[in-house]
Amino acid sequence: MTEDEFDAFYASAFPRLVGQLYALTGDHGEAQDVVQEAFVRAWDRRRSFLADEAPEAWIRTVAMRLAVSRWRRARRWLDLVRRNPPADRVPGPGPEHTALVQALRTLPEAQRTAVVLHHLCDLSVEQVASETGSPVGTVKARLSRGRAALAAQLSAERDGRGTDGGARDDDGDGQSAKESGRVR
Repeated sequence: MTEDEFDAFYASAFPRLVGQLYALTGDHGEAQDVVQEAFVRAWDRRRSFLADEAPEAWIRTVAMRLAVSRWRRARRWLDLVRRNPPADRVPGPGPEHTALVQALRTLPEAQRTAVVLHHLCDLSVEQVASETGSPVGTVKARLSRGRAALAAQLSAERDGRGTDGGARDDDGDGQSAKESGRVR
């Protein structure tokens, strides 16, 4: 079978074979997949295909075997999952994690960003400065103030005292808006 003959054969037989395999599988996408795979395998053998030896039957047989194979694999996987079900419940975050997240929420955004990027994402001070567009000295100050605020927050929570949960300012520079002259 030449390439042109194979192309014509594909164009005429593909829709018919997909319909037949759809009846077998009950899944149109699966039927298209297995018929396509059967045609790929036939392409490699196209030179030995003889038009009078029912190539459509060969492709249908290959596609049906592929569909059955896929069904068996899916069934084995389902049996495996049934025998070894996943854990009923994934444990939630521990109390330390929850306390840290809660304490981070109380920090001003600039301090929180610096602390998270440096300590949780393992970025250097210079990388944090580059990523936030801030000078290195500002990042160092935000880290220092953020760590101090976190330490106070976490120790107060550990001791059961609690804190007001408020943040000092919006940019984490340690000055109130009034002290820095931003508010008149």
